[in-house]
Amino acid sequence: MKALAIAGLGEAPAVLEVPDPIAEPGQVRVAVDAASVNGFDLAVAAGQVWDSMPHTFPVVLGRDFAGTIDAVGDGVDDLHIGDRVTGIITGPSLGPGAMGEYAAVAASTVAVLPQGISTTDAAAVGLAAIAGQDAIDALDLSDGDIVFISGATGGVGTIAVQLAVLKGATVIATASAGEQERFVRSLGAAHVIDYKGDVAEAVRGIAPGGVDKALHAAGDASAVAATVRAGGRLASMTGATAEQVGRDDITVTGVAAHATREKLMRLLAEVANGRLQVEVTATFPLDQAGEALAVFSKGTLGKVLVLSPR
Repeated sequence: MKALAIAGLGEAPAVLEVPDPIAEPGQVRVAVDAASVNGFDLAVAAGQVWDSMPHTFPVVLGRDFAGTIDAVGDGVDDLHIGDRVTGIITGPSLGPGAMGEYAAVAASTVAVLPQGISTTDAAAVGLAAIAGQDAIDALDLSDGDIVFISGATGGVGTIAVQLAVLKGATVIATASAGEQERFVRSLGAAHVIDYKGDVAEAVRGIAPGGVDKALHAAGDASAVAATVRAGGRLASMTGATAEQVGRDDITVTGVAAHATREKLMRLLAEVANGRLQVEVTATFPLDQAGEALAVFSKGTLGKVLVLSPR
């Protein structure tokens, strides 16, 4: 099959012919319709994680996908050939990934798509949406909370803004003037500040006593922490600690997304019923998957997808 893969250490990602994956026991094989680009893919392409994660070449990139099951391994009885599904490739190794014509994945990480959701929208949910959900869960938002979300225009931030609004929170979000500001306001943000300015001062101008909760998905963690009132909470997607941000009077939690079928199903249901919006900025055919990585690396509003030629 064709896949965006790295042939060897020091090689750049390229569309290569690689062996077709096989559905091993406990796995399903998915004929991939769409796979999304994440920051992790850029890290792999840049050689940043080779020493810390096992791998076998060729390493196929991609963690999020959607498509149709075309083979079922032994021991799998709750999924069937022909099911439209989405999933996230987890585990300690770098591959095999999802940016190819097929992907073989653990059945436990796959969710059947609800009626009314496209495979492109489903592929855009994935890791970023689960990270956003995990961050909002860590903040333990209540109706009436004021929450600051730094990195609101990214894949994690866009989901977090919407989930915070659904919880009844008032959201202050970062974005630049113009298209970015209009975009995050369309997601429900009540206030928007420019991330290129003095973030802490701008937030305090809106919430003089400080915000109740804050999500650090981008930018300087200390500046984000400075926006939080004493006794409040900070969730950091980069694993920042209370000591690192210089605050011993707030609760600081590092968030690492943990993908499960149940979380995917909950998020997919919200997309299907229209309560949660996923934004697909650009799509590229598999033959141009390298361009998808390049576009994503420059920063986008929403997700970038790679589509299978099948």
